[in-house]
Amino acid sequence: MAVAILIIVIVALVIALAIVIVQNKRHRRLADTFGPEYERAVREHGDRRSAERDLEERAERHDQLELRPLEPSQRSRFTDQWSQTQATFVDAPETAVEQADRLIRDLMVARGYPDSGFDQRVSDLSVEHSAVLDEYRAAHAIADRSAVGTASTEDLRQAMVHYRALFDSLLDEHRGPASAETVTSQKH
Repeated sequence: MAVAILIIVIVALVIALAIVIVQNKRHRRLADTFGPEYERAVREHGDRRSAERDLEERAERHDQLELRPLEPSQRSRFTDQWSQTQATFVDAPETAVEQADRLIRDLMVARGYPDSGFDQRVSDLSVEHSAVLDEYRAAHAIADRSAVGTASTEDLRQAMVHYRALFDSLLDEHRGPASAETVTSQKH
């Protein structure tokens, strides 16, 4: 009888250890994929399990997108438009920030992201471009303040710097799209 109990306890411990190992791998994989967005999601959701479920759903949605690299002519056009937007800043900083925001949306659509609202754009970008999401959020917040006339010229300059970080990340053709398979494999 004592041997049977010992075997049951050992099996239970092995199962518990396996669960902990799998969960740790899942945490590390998601944290590596989503970078700073992982901790932000945990803070917003209040617990890791809900945050990880959200991040896995983002990855699955992202995997359904038909993302594509830019054609050389598109890349050149967007680069020229960015240069024009920066030149506009000197005389009309508010207009330049509006143009930068629109240019980011147009670039995302050209890459295959859906034309959606800001929150969905952030969610879609989080899988491949998490390193610059805080900059995108900051730029967008400044653009919102600019729309109501409460952003200073320095704020607008910062918005352009933030938008540039995302612009450069979206132009980066060496970035391979992450797949939901990679993020969600070994889920349990």
